[in-house]
Amino acid sequence: MSHAEKSSTQNSKLVDGVQDGNSDVPEALRKLQEKLKEAEQNFSDIDIRDALMEIGDYYLGNCDYDTSLANYNLALEKAATTDAKLDLTLKVMLVAFKTHQKDLLKKQVDKATLLFEDGGDWEKKNRFKAYEAVYFMMMRNFKQAAQNFLDILATFTSTELISFTTFIKYTVITSIVSLDRATISKKIVNSPEVLSVIHEVPAVEHLLNGLYRCDYKKFFLALSEVISIVEKDDYISQHSRFWAREMRVVAYSQFLESYRSVTLISMAENFGVGVNFLDKELCEFIYLGRLACKIDKVSGVIESCRPDTRSSVFNHIVKNGDYLLNRLQKLARMMDV
Repeated sequence: MSHAEKSSTQNSKLVDGVQDGNSDVPEALRKLQEKLKEAEQNFSDIDIRDALMEIGDYYLGNCDYDTSLANYNLALEKAATTDAKLDLTLKVMLVAFKTHQKDLLKKQVDKATLLFEDGGDWEKKNRFKAYEAVYFMMMRNFKQAAQNFLDILATFTSTELISFTTFIKYTVITSIVSLDRATISKKIVNSPEVLSVIHEVPAVEHLLNGLYRCDYKKFFLALSEVISIVEKDDYISQHSRFWAREMRVVAYSQFLESYRSVTLISMAENFGVGVNFLDKELCEFIYLGRLACKIDKVSGVIESCRPDTRSSVFNHIVKNGDYLLNRLQKLARMMDV
């Protein structure tokens, strides 16, 4: 047997994931195996690539991710065009999502980003935008994830990764923790796509409406339910505590922006929590520099410490001016030499 024939036999064993002599091979898989063998004997690399991709799809559909990945990697070796490489890179990304291989996923995201610089049709770019959004969410980059989700809100088609309802859930969860109120109003609260399915996740709907309409009791009740949902989610569960803390910061900040000073009792009543709990929470966030306020424990009053915007702009100009003068002085000395 020649080296090429040996290599072909080894590849067939690898990509099929089935031992020789096994008579229990499903008919659908048997046909795909025959298609691959025929392509290897009679046709071009394009046909071999397509056959390998179909076998990979078969194993992916049957949750045999290792064999599926082996097929896709072999198919990538046969891929010559940018479109073919993108197709297979996206399929490898899907396997990485299913198996939670973050290193593999990061590698494929970087690879796809470079490939899209050379081409790629709208459908692939749309799919990649969805995959990248979920990747950013897994990496705790909620702002970039939200921006990606919103970019494809009206054109989402990547149901092989997540359902449309889950997509809307992720869009809301990442947006309200990272985007400003005006953007949330325009792109989330009044979005037909969001309104069409958000009722299927009532806790997320109540969380969104509670925050946007400043109904903080409703918001806090919904928050506990949504935390439970986030804790059970495949792609965001590891960030559930961080996300919950950030949501409380967002709500406290939004409430305090409306007042120069407010009593602890009044704020606690608005949120439906105890005074001691709120006092402890605010003290922690103030210490961490997350809330611009201070607490007068004697009188039980919270005072907002709004930054002086005019002074901030002036200091920024002075700082940049000093930097520019230093650069000009260095340039003048070099020219003198």
